[in-house]
Amino acid sequence: MHIGHLSLKNFRNYLGLEFDLPAGISVFHGANAQGKTNLLESICLLATARLSRRTPDRELINWAAIQEPMPFARVSSEIQRKEQKLHLEVILMPRSQAQSQSDASAMPIQKHLRVNGVDCRATDFIGQLNTVMFSPRDVDLISEEPALRRRYLDITNSQVDSQYLRALQRYNRVLERRNFLLRRIASRQAKPGEMDFWDQELVRSGAYIVFQRRRSLVKLSELSAPIHHRLTDGREPLAIRYYPNLGSQASGADTLEGIMEAFSEALRAAREEELARGVSLIGPHRDDLRFLVEGIDMGTFGSRGQQRTIALSLKLAESGFMRTQTGEMPVLLLDDVLSELDETRRHQLLDAVSGYEQVLMTATDLDRFLPGFLTRAEKFKIENGAIS
Repeated sequence: MHIGHLSLKNFRNYLGLEFDLPAGISVFHGANAQGKTNLLESICLLATARLSRRTPDRELINWAAIQEPMPFARVSSEIQRKEQKLHLEVILMPRSQAQSQSDASAMPIQKHLRVNGVDCRATDFIGQLNTVMFSPRDVDLISEEPALRRRYLDITNSQVDSQYLRALQRYNRVLERRNFLLRRIASRQAKPGEMDFWDQELVRSGAYIVFQRRRSLVKLSELSAPIHHRLTDGREPLAIRYYPNLGSQASGADTLEGIMEAFSEALRAAREEELARGVSLIGPHRDDLRFLVEGIDMGTFGSRGQQRTIALSLKLAESGFMRTQTGEMPVLLLDDVLSELDETRRHQLLDAVSGYEQVLMTATDLDRFLPGFLTRAEKFKIENGAIS
């Protein structure tokens, strides 16, 4: 599969689906529950070491394999970047044989990430392959809980900035320890002065997260506006706004140093309330972003169709964002999106993705595609986990 200067081949996923991925636009069709989404999710796993949907790793190991002596799941592929060939591999297995033969729903999983056969950390693995995936579930990004939007920002930024991923990993560890200390202070098992060190650590990693989220949202808003204008025939001007959870102090902070200062001040102001409640109330773990059309919040007041179009515009903008950050076009994964769009928007979408260097699409049937589009695409049928 060719993606700008990237190519994947000899692809194999955790359900045993194996084939050479072709260049250009590929359409995978078949009935529901045949493995189409699993194909796209497998490619996401190679790019981000996780699925686009929030699925526990243990569910990636086939039930039929649980009772095997060494049950495991494996996704692998060879990729060709600008100047090098790489072999990417994700392997998941129970932490011990005894655990694998007990309750499968509760078994802890080890995840091994490998580049060219060598085990590596997530910070060295994520970003070797860049993907953007859109599915009907992504409409929830616009209207549902902020955690979905924060997760989206984290996955997007982690693929193009290893420093962001390292900061995020450290922030989550510090946050967990800081919350533990807050509970100990609340129960009089620790002294408030012990908070100072963890405040500094939270600011050090958290400020970079806020800084990069703000920068990426500015670019995503700029890129999504003309895409959304095109998908809505110019009727709905879109703007994306980022709301960091650093209080009013963050409004004018646009440098890393300014964000660190605002973050520290916000923590000082919230110290008493945090000690009383025993939980961290300030920081990027409570950030949000909103999608506005002519100043109206589409997450609250937009129709389902409007929210779906915004989510699609965001994903197409994400592809352009990754290209500007890495110099290479990511693979665009579209999971059964045509079934959720009316005829006009289907035509506009197909016209928009025709200009992308690599697109993998799934569909239950082919009648929603434009005939001219299908003549330019490679077509594959997926049935019972096999491709023909």
